[in-house]
Amino acid sequence: MLKDMFLRLFFRRLSIGKQADLMKRRGIIIGTRSQTGRMGYLYMLNNLFAEIFFEEDNPQLKPEATVVMNGLQNLSRYLENDLRTRY
Repeated sequence: MLKDMFLRLFFRRLSIGKQADLMKRRGIIIGTRSQTGRMGYLYMLNNLFAEIFFEEDNPQLKPEATVVMNGLQNLSRYLENDLRTRY
């Protein structure tokens, strides 16, 4: 639990570019999804989840935005809320 808290605090202090690099190098990609016409890439690192949006929807290019969630419950809530707003 302390490890998760440290990772979350450390991660949030990184720039968007460094967050994306860390997730791509150390994390596991758990999926992709289309949101408002853009492709988001979902990554997991321990108990930390991030959805990252890249330029031209290409993960080899510069990241434009990240949505960071701590814990599976928060990820589920985030995805459910997005689904509700769509339909």
